[in-house]
Amino acid sequence: MKIKIDLHNHSCLSPCGSDELTPALLAIEALEQNIDIIALTDHNCSKNLKPFKEACELCNILGLFGIEINTIEDVHVLSIFNNIESAIEFGSLIEALLPNIDNNPKLLGNQNIVNLDGEIIGIYKKSLITTCGISLEDVVNETLSRDGLVIPAHIDRSVNSILANLGFLPDLPYSALEAIHPDKIKDTKGLTVLTGSDAHYFENIGDRSCFLEVPELSYEGLKHGLLEGKVSYI
Repeated sequence: MKIKIDLHNHSCLSPCGSDELTPALLAIEALEQNIDIIALTDHNCSKNLKPFKEACELCNILGLFGIEINTIEDVHVLSIFNNIESAIEFGSLIEALLPNIDNNPKLLGNQNIVNLDGEIIGIYKKSLITTCGISLEDVVNETLSRDGLVIPAHIDRSVNSILANLGFLPDLPYSALEAIHPDKIKDTKGLTVLTGSDAHYFENIGDRSCFLEVPELSYEGLKHGLLEGKVSYI
């Protein structure tokens, strides 16, 4: 079966994102756009995953729980989990590794922690737009040890990408790759190349979702589909 997926999205917790993009609105818009699997992947933090889980359950869509990690190498990597406890536990590790630099909301934007209704229940104080003390290799190993998916983000982007910052794709057991222009990626190392919206604003949700052939609509089905690599782009 062919399903529509989008594994890279932010909420109002990410300082570069809109205050209006709550986890619940992400789930609702995914339902409206017939996205079968949607992931929330805020920068370096998992604090908005619980309301996202609640919203996905109400919308009856498969939500996955992720973090966009900025490694020591200044490379953005998506760590995505089916189990929210694993995501929150790993998120706590990443948050502990962030440098003690306060966010500047006037310069970088707010970092709002919200509930299901979008009400602000907290403000994350440390800056989430910074590198944290974990290497690319350790992100890969720690994510896979928790039965997660590890996907280098927007590898063809000119900043914060594995190719821009390292100049090559290290030989590590990634689950897939993400690119803005997948047809221009020459060396994929045999990995499936996805597109993801990287939505920071409501209007960007679904912009770069893609289709994947899977045996069933489930997390295990998604993992199987990533191995088979039958993907098509919008």
